[in-house]
Formats: sequence, C-alpha cells, structure tokens
Amino acid sequence: MTDPDLVLHLGHEELVIRRRYETLSIVNDFLIALAFTVGSVFFFRESTMTAGTWLFLLGSVLLMVRPTIRLIRRTHLIRVGGSMPESARDF
Repeated sequence: MTDPDLVLHLGHEELVIRRRYETLSIVNDFLIALAFTVGSVFFFRESTMTAGTWLFLLGSVLLMVRPTIRLIRRTHLIRVGGSMPESARDF
C-alpha cells in the first residue's frame, strides 16, 4: 500500500506530491542539515553564537521529528488496512 497523494491547488495549477510521508521525511532531513550547518558557522563569531545555539537546539528537535513521521506513517497504513512495511524498506 502506498501513501495517498497530496494534491495542492495553486490557482489554476495543481501540485501533486506522491509518497507524502517520504517527502516530508526528506524535507525534515534537509532542515536538520541546514540547522546544524548554519549553527556551526554561527559558532565562529561571538556575536552569532547564541543564534548558533538555538539552531543546534532546532536541529535536535527536528531529529525527533523523523521517527515521529515514521510512526504516523505506520499508524496510517495500519488504519487504512495496509500491511506493516518491513523496516528495511522504510524510507
């Protein structure tokens, strides 16, 4: 069973996101990398160190979001009658 498509209507245009849970997980991974990279750069200057600390905290929180997305996906698949995916095939 696959994730239902997410369809966004933008005026006369339509954006279809397939496998929305996988897409959400990828976006989350990108945000984690961005937060930690920018936070690391901010640690080079005393004036931006506080912002860097907040970015490291944000990156840590986003690390907790990924397993939450996977858990929601598994719960959704069970609720709609799909079989439990193998963990090796999870994104």
